[in-house]
Formats: sequence, C-alpha cells, structure tokens
Amino acid sequence: MKRTVLSIVCCALLLLLPGCWNSKDIQNMAYVTAIGLDYVDGKYKSYIQVLNFSNVAQSQNAQVGKVVPIWIGTGEGKTVTESLTSIYSTAQRRVFWGHMKAVVCSERLLKHGMDQVFDMLNRFREIRYNVLLYGTRDPIQDILTEKSILNFSPLESVLESPQQIYTQRSFILPIYEFKILAQLREPSGTAILPSLTIDYKDWYEDKKDHPMHRVSGAYFFDNRELRGWLSEDDLRGTRWIQRQLERSPVNIPIGQTPVATLILMKPHFVVEPKLENDKIHFNIRIGLKSYVDLLIKDTPESTLEKMAAELVKKEVIESYKKGVALKSDVLMLEDKLYRKYPGKWRELSKQSDFILTEDMLKNVDVTITMVNSGKYKQRVH
Repeated sequence: MKRTVLSIVCCALLLLLPGCWNSKDIQNMAYVTAIGLDYVDGKYKSYIQVLNFSNVAQSQNAQVGKVVPIWIGTGEGKTVTESLTSIYSTAQRRVFWGHMKAVVCSERLLKHGMDQVFDMLNRFREIRYNVLLYGTRDPIQDILTEKSILNFSPLESVLESPQQIYTQRSFILPIYEFKILAQLREPSGTAILPSLTIDYKDWYEDKKDHPMHRVSGAYFFDNRELRGWLSEDDLRGTRWIQRQLERSPVNIPIGQTPVATLILMKPHFVVEPKLENDKIHFNIRIGLKSYVDLLIKDTPESTLEKMAAELVKKEVIESYKKGVALKSDVLMLEDKLYRKYPGKWRELSKQSDFILTEDMLKNVDVTITMVNSGKYKQRVH
C-alpha cells in the first residue's frame, strides 16, 4: 500500500516538471557577429550583422568561394539599448549576442560620446569582453555587408579577424573594447581607436572591382572626448612602440631611390621622462631586429642598419608632431610621465588640457640589428 501511494505521489510530481519547453534549437537562432552604431538627429541607429552558421561552418562538403549571404537588421531609439532591442520585433527568431566579434561606430557617434556604448557592452551578460572596436566615416551598412576575399564569410575579414593581416603587415594595432575602456580610465585618459574604411581600387574579381576592408588610420580620445583622426601615413612612427609588432616593411634610404627593403620586427623600447630645471622632456630608446627582404643595390650591412635607424627615428618624431598638432598623445608619453613624476603631471594638467609640446621630445635613439639577409649572403663591411 505504501509503495502504491509513493508511486502515485512521484507520478504527480513528474507532471509538475516543466520538461524542455524552454529549450532553444541552436540552428533556429539568429547569431549576431557584428554590430554598427550611429547617431543621427538626436537618436541612436543600430545595425546588426547576422550570419547563417550552416553556411559558414567548415565541412568536407563546403564549397570554397560560395557566396555567403549577410543579413542586416536595423533599429532606432533614444538610447543604444532601445535601438538594439527594437530589432527584436522583426527578427523572427531569438537573437543571440554571444558570438559578436566587432563593433563599428560612426564618426558622428564618436563625436557625440561613447558612454552609453561602453555601458551597454560591459553590462549585457551575453556580450563578451573581447570585442573589437572600430570607428568609421563610411556608411555602416556598407562596412557590415562587405565580404572577404574568395567570398569567405565576414568572420574572415579585416573587420572580425584583423590579426591575420597584422601578422604580415604590422601598422595599426587591432584593439579590444575593454582595452580602450581601460585606457580612458587611466589618469592620462588617452585612447586610440582604429578606423575602418572600404578600399574600392586594389582588388578585382575577374574584371570586376571587388571592395575590401582596410584599416585607414585611427581616432584619438582624451578623457573620453574625441580629439580627431590621423591617417596611417601620419601614424607610421607609432608602430615602432608596439610590443606586439611582428613584421613591418621599410624602404631605405629616406626620400631617395631605395637601395633595399628591410623587414623590421620585435621592437624593444624604453621611454624616459626627465625633469630638469622644472621642465619636462622625454628620451626614447628603440631597438629592432631586421632582415633583408629586397636588395636593389649591394650595400654593407652596417650601412643598411644605419639608414633604417635614421628612418625609424624620423617617423617617430613626425608622428609625435602630428599628434601634438591634434592635441593627441600618439606615443603614450603622458602615462610614463604620470607614473614617474605624478606631482609634476598634476601641475601641468591643471595648467592645460594638453600638456605635451613639440620640444618635449628631446632624444630618439634607435638601434637596428640585422639578424639575416634571406637566402643570400650579405656583406658586413
């Protein structure tokens, strides 16, 4: 009798269990891989890039070069969150944000302010911290719908996988959103945001132009305020103080017919703030490894090293001056000053909203060490 009662009770309890009614079929969800944000006429406008992962996933039957469709959802609202959640009403499927890899912000939004964007990205649980962040002057819908080479998915483009390009041509470092937010919260408050554009002239599919993503420069912030934009050419000197730099080409000598092309890599640099007679100046020491990629005219190894050192020094000084003109600390010198002379930094910060001047960069010493000359031998002297 007791067993019968116990069985009836257990069966009744089983009827109360919800089962799997709240489960989601992963193949029926809309996976957001990138978002774009704009600010127009006092409202936030958002764009979400959605891919069908059955077309993206690699398999034995996958057809390389097959066009992968890109879906773009749009929304609008008085806040960033309202603009994004308004997309739900027409999405037809549950939207999942956990695979989002990149955020593209228009220049209008950068000028308006990024506080709401940072708060939303870090507060919403589905979004990861390692999201790439870009600024752009191009239409955001064009950025999000541009495909990669061989019609690979956007997951294989500069937008969402910039590291693949950076390993072969290191110029402007890709940066995650959490890193920019950390930079803005430093006392110096300087942050660098790569800018993304579409290049319409360098690639062709048969005889038809095929646009491609390109990192064209960077935006600079100081205490969350946008200071301006500098091109890749303006920022050539900043690459030599990137510890992540893997390889970057240079033609030497400066301003003349090249005698060689060198690949520079593995930078080691030291920034020394100096306080003398109540005035601040900076000394920078940079060491780089190199190898010969192209030798046009037979030139001694020591001469190549000297010419490359002169070029690096010139680029660093020119980029610093471009930054000073924009009131931007492109070499991140102010942070070094704060850490060594915090009292002097506070004093200068009270006097001006930008404390660097052209004459503060006193010395730039560069040493280039040739590690090999490729498959050919190189004359040492």
